[in-house]
Amino acid sequence: MTGTPPLRVGLVGYGLAGSVFHAPLIAATEGLVLDTVATSSPERQRQARAEFPDVRVAGSPAELLARAAELDLVVLASPNKTHVPLATEALEAGLPVVVDKPLAGTAAEARELAALAEERGLLLSVFQNRRWDNDFLTLRRLIDDGALGDVWRFESRFERWRPQPKGGWRESGDPAEIGGLLYDLGSHVVDQALVLFGPVTHVYAESLVRRAGAAADDDTFLALTHANGVRSHLHVSATAAQLGPRLRVLGSAAGYVKYGLDPQEAALREGKRPGRGWGEEDESLWGRVGAGQSPLTGGGRIEPTLPGDYPAYYAAVAEALLRGGPNPVTAREAAAALDVLEAARRSARDGQVVAL
Repeated sequence: MTGTPPLRVGLVGYGLAGSVFHAPLIAATEGLVLDTVATSSPERQRQARAEFPDVRVAGSPAELLARAAELDLVVLASPNKTHVPLATEALEAGLPVVVDKPLAGTAAEARELAALAEERGLLLSVFQNRRWDNDFLTLRRLIDDGALGDVWRFESRFERWRPQPKGGWRESGDPAEIGGLLYDLGSHVVDQALVLFGPVTHVYAESLVRRAGAAADDDTFLALTHANGVRSHLHVSATAAQLGPRLRVLGSAAGYVKYGLDPQEAALREGKRPGRGWGEEDESLWGRVGAGQSPLTGGGRIEPTLPGDYPAYYAAVAEALLRGGPNPVTAREAAAALDVLEAARRSARDGQVVAL
């Protein structure tokens, strides 16, 4: 990419997603430059200018999109309900778009966006950073190497202990907000299951609101049957007083158990930036591979965890735009995940297994 002017990126939203994830990762990517941040919050405008002194600030998405001719890519890190209308506007303005998950509230909306992007010949990519978590990368290597044999069961957990709701749109019971853990952390665990094991034929789910004052699901379980026979059991919860393993994967030859979360989010929240040693974790957190014994009593062998690599996502976006490389996460992949999430919502509501 040497000698090629960097692509000018307009970022919509400077809350958690925009300021902690997208802005630092964009700024760290060769071939991209953070040109404009759109936020109506004066406090967040000041924050953006302090963190990126050369950035321009827009007071609204409309103001940013009015500068479409001065931008090469738009990134949407705005509330979920704005993803579809803003992505549509950006694509119609002739701009490639990255959208934070979930891409849309329904699979039908996601496919409509995909069709619009294809019609315009524009990139539409979905930010699924958890594909570059350290544990997920390690598991993919183990599966590819045959270390587990044939995988029979995939257990994945994103559990937290947050007994008091924080409020805000993410915990709103208004369906228009597309809040709740099913569409938040559930987007990650379902995406990972589909990447690893392919299409799903049946979905069962339990989705509960446990905390007083909460209005959206905060404790949800999904059981997926994949077309190849693998069963995925996925847990997302804000009410787990004791956290289970992040991954427990059982195969015909061995199993893999991994505790603890990938360190990249915590590092970004602390203001750290990608560089030497990025994504590495302490050896004490490495998982174990084995059979017939519990990893908690020393069973199996220690499996070194590969470094996490969130910067790989935007590097792939830049490669796609500058050199015609593949889209790292397509809108149609996101639509397939939304098929599962919608089925899970119906299953939880009706208490039945839903066939896809």
